[in-house]
Amino acid sequence: MIHILSFVVYLLSSHVSLKVDGIQTTLKEDLDLERQLELVNKPPTKSIHTEFGDIVDCIDIYKQPSFDHPLLKDHKLQRKPNLHNMIKGRKNLRTRSMFGLSKDECPKGTVPILRTTKDDLIRDKSMLNNHILVQDLPGVHLAEVSPKPHFGPYYGVKGTNSVYNPRLDAKFQISMSHLWVQNGPIKSTNKISLGWHVIPTLYGDYGTHLYSSWTSDNYKKTGCYNIRCAGFVQTSKEIYLGLRITNVSVYGGPIYASPFSISQDPKTKNWWLSIENKFIGYFPIKLFSNMSSADEVGWGGRTRTRLGTHSPQMGSGHLPNDNIATHACYFRQVTIQDSSRRTRGAKAYETYSFSDNPNCYDVKYYADAVHYFGLALFFGGPGGNCGN
Repeated sequence: MIHILSFVVYLLSSHVSLKVDGIQTTLKEDLDLERQLELVNKPPTKSIHTEFGDIVDCIDIYKQPSFDHPLLKDHKLQRKPNLHNMIKGRKNLRTRSMFGLSKDECPKGTVPILRTTKDDLIRDKSMLNNHILVQDLPGVHLAEVSPKPHFGPYYGVKGTNSVYNPRLDAKFQISMSHLWVQNGPIKSTNKISLGWHVIPTLYGDYGTHLYSSWTSDNYKKTGCYNIRCAGFVQTSKEIYLGLRITNVSVYGGPIYASPFSISQDPKTKNWWLSIENKFIGYFPIKLFSNMSSADEVGWGGRTRTRLGTHSPQMGSGHLPNDNIATHACYFRQVTIQDSSRRTRGAKAYETYSFSDNPNCYDVKYYADAVHYFGLALFFGGPGGNCGN
C-alpha cells in the first residue's frame, strides 16, 4: 500500500502540470507557488478591485512585504523624507492624478500593495536572466542621456516625463522610459530605476505600468521590479508601484506627462521616489553594498527583443524631429543634485548622449530649450531591424 501511494505521489508531482504564457509547472511547483503567495500577500484590512481586474490590498504600513527582507529586520520606518522636492516645479493643474487609486483609497495607517497572483509568479520565472537594465545584454537598445561621471558624485535626478504606450509585437519584448541613479563597477552595480514600461511577461498585458527596480549586484542575485521581492518601502496610500496607467499620450497630442525623481535623504541616506511631486516611498540604504552616492544618473528609453527579431517601438514610436513637443517622448525640466547637494541643470558639455542605432532610436539633448521645457531631452523611435 505504501509503495502504491508513493507511486501516485510521484505521478502527480512529475506529470500533472499547469501552463501560463507557455510556461509549465508541475503540481509540486504549484504547491511551492501557493506557499510563496502566502508569504508575499499579507492579510489586508481592505481590498480594492481596479478596472483592469487587478486587486490592490491595503496593508498595515508596518507589516508590508519589504520588512521580510533579512537586512530590514530591525529597520525603523521613515514616514517622510528630510528633504523637499528637488525643484519647485510647475504645479500640476490637473484635478485628477494620472496615477493612484482614483475612486477609492486605503485607510489611514495602511499602504496599497498590488496583490501578487500565481500567474505572476509563474511569469516571473521567465524573467530570470532576462533583465533589460543589465549592462551589455544582446537585444537591448538604448537612447539615453547622462551627466559625465567626473562631474559627480550625484545625490538625485529629476525630470517630467511624457507617458506613452509603445506597440510591442510579441510577449517577450520590452519597452520602457526611465530615470536612474547607480554606483559602482558594472559587475557589482548598485542601481535604482524609476519610470514606466510595457512588459507583457511581467504583467500579462500590453498596458503601460508605473515601475521601479533596484539591485546591489547588477541583478545577479539581488533586486527585482516593483515589490516582486522585498526591498521598496511604501509610504503613500495613493500611488503604488505596478499600477496600470490609464491616461497615455498619443502622437500629435494630447500629451500626458508627470514629474519623476529619485533623491537621497541627507540624514538617513535612504533613496526616495517621487511621482507627481509626491513622495511615495523609499529604498533603505541597508539594501545596497555601495550606494552612499551615485556616480551615474540619467534619463531616456530602452527596448529589448530576442535575437533575430525586430525591436519594438520606444516612446511615441517616432524619432525626435522639429515638432518634438508633440511627436517624440521627452523628459523636460531635467535636473541633477550635484556633489554639493545643489539642484541644477546639466549643461550640454557636462553630458553625453548615447543611441546605439540612430536609425531605430535616437536622442537629442537641449540645454537651451524654451523656458517651459527647461533643459530637455527628446528620444524614441520606431524600432524595426536594429541588429543584435
